[in-house]
Amino acid sequence: MSLVVYNTLSREKEPFVPLEGSHVRLYVCGPTVYDYVHIGNARPVVVFDVLYRLLQRRYPKVTYVRNITDIDDRIIVRAAENRESIEALTTRTGAAYQGDMARLGALPPSAEPRATEYVGQMVALIERLVARGHADAAEGHALLNVPTME
Repeated sequence: MSLVVYNTLSREKEPFVPLEGSHVRLYVCGPTVYDYVHIGNARPVVVFDVLYRLLQRRYPKVTYVRNITDIDDRIIVRAAENRESIEALTTRTGAAYQGDMARLGALPPSAEPRATEYVGQMVALIERLVARGHADAAEGHALLNVPTME
């Protein structure tokens, strides 16, 4: 029996076929760690934990990556309110998040990169998108021009 998923791009249910044979790669947006966990942080972890376990039973290799956003306007504001460094805040709340998810029984991801580890690469990607006409710079932000990506 094949695994069927809903493709939001085609708006159809489709058989799931890994891009790399029997190796499945799963990337999930993780939390922005400016405060302790709430139910909105836990729900996607539980949902994707179920999917991760299902994929592990069906495929020999599953790489599950869930990022941690450790730099963001809310983080900067909260660190200032707490009179602590951004690193101290995100280390504390990130560790609490990981502990809470473990107590829920969720498996840890294969990798959990922090956004601050990739800022240079993010900036370079945004610059390439703008240069190619796939994004527009606007008031310190970049707006993706989705129709140009087809």
